[in-house]
Amino acid sequence: MTVRAYILIECDVATAGPVTSGLRHLAVAHAKVLTADSTSGPFDVIVQLESPDLDRLGNAVAGGIQMISGVRRTVTCVVMEPA
Repeated sequence: MTVRAYILIECDVATAGPVTSGLRHLAVAHAKVLTADSTSGPFDVIVQLESPDLDRLGNAVAGGIQMISGVRRTVTCVVMEPA
């Protein structure tokens, strides 16, 4: 079952542009960035991520997204499909 999530990202000052660009080109095993957008509000960037399962999605966040220079904090919101 494919898992999708929105990753809300808080960036260091003046790094939202480079972070967004890095996310659009992120290559991590078993996960795909569907969208990456700079935003206004409490979070600087919002990413939609897809992965085969929750474990691999978590690995993509911890080992990929959080390793990008300028990423200060992430919040992962898993999409809940109706039953």
